[in-house]
Amino acid sequence: MFPAKLALSTLKRIHHGACYRCLSTCFVQKERIKAGDGPHSDSRVWKRKPKNQSAIWSSIRLLETQQNGRRPFSLSAATIVNSAPVHVQPYLRLMRLDKPIGTWLLYLPCTWSIALAANPGCFPDLGMLTLFGTGALLMRGAGCTINDMWDKDFDKKVSRTASRPIASGEISQMQALVFLGGQLSLALGVLLCLNYYSIALGAASLSLVITYPLMKRFTYWPQFVLGLTFNWGALLGWSAIKGSCDWSVCLPLYFSGVMWTLVYDTIYAHQDKEDDIKVGVKSTALRFQEQTKPWLSGFAVAMMSGLVIAGVNAEQTLPYYAVLTGVALHLTHQIYTLDINKTEDCWKKFVSNRNLGLLLFLGIVAGNLWKE
Repeated sequence: MFPAKLALSTLKRIHHGACYRCLSTCFVQKERIKAGDGPHSDSRVWKRKPKNQSAIWSSIRLLETQQNGRRPFSLSAATIVNSAPVHVQPYLRLMRLDKPIGTWLLYLPCTWSIALAANPGCFPDLGMLTLFGTGALLMRGAGCTINDMWDKDFDKKVSRTASRPIASGEISQMQALVFLGGQLSLALGVLLCLNYYSIALGAASLSLVITYPLMKRFTYWPQFVLGLTFNWGALLGWSAIKGSCDWSVCLPLYFSGVMWTLVYDTIYAHQDKEDDIKVGVKSTALRFQEQTKPWLSGFAVAMMSGLVIAGVNAEQTLPYYAVLTGVALHLTHQIYTLDINKTEDCWKKFVSNRNLGLLLFLGIVAGNLWKE
């Protein structure tokens, strides 16, 4: 036991001396994970990490596991990832399994569409919700892998992203490519469980998944492209249940989802605006700057209008519209109280959109059960 403690202490001292500021950033990131399922450090450290940092961290994790034995039981995503074998952890972090908020935001539009397509007076198809949940987890992981492969050189220059597995050297580009192939193969297996119309529709979204990470290099509207990508499930969920899309319902729902993404991802982008300027990438946060709140208000109004149209065309009932009032109030509170210059507040508002999406889902379910 003593040699293990001595080795652990020595490694930590070496790492502390080599990269004290990086360790401070990692501590802040760990605290953010506990608070909101994802790291968003307040500090901005513009240094490349030592080449051996990932190896040091891996050794520290291994020795801590050997010294401390079994970790305390916890169901948080970050704890599950940290409890995995050391050689598996970089792959789980590459697919952001420790930060599930992105999976939620990809999954929720699917649930809205599946619930709207349910038969009157019935709950949504639980099997289809589970299938789409699995698909959302895999496709979000694939999207993050593609993003990190494209952005490896950018990520090395920003403290918040420098510890990502590809940027830090824990995973090579070839290993990431093989892992991406595995994720896409599993996602294809999920897609093949659907009808032919939905298979073709789902496959059509792959071009968006691949090209979205490049958009911030060319346009101040990458959040719009993300909206097109992340809300594809608003089309796919309905077609999976009904066999094809009813465009009078699906298009307004899809439009609302895109507007919703513009709201939450613009808020998210304000956390990184200083780094984005230095690296040379674009975002709606940089485009709107101090006019962000008027823009977000416009997107929120457009989102609510689309939800009303979708509800009318889907013959939704009173509970649905009552919940829409709550959704509107949630958006209003987000925008009115937002401080775009405080990273913590931007993160808090961003992750609150999971609750907004769940609230809308429950409203659709309740409205459908109200039908005769």
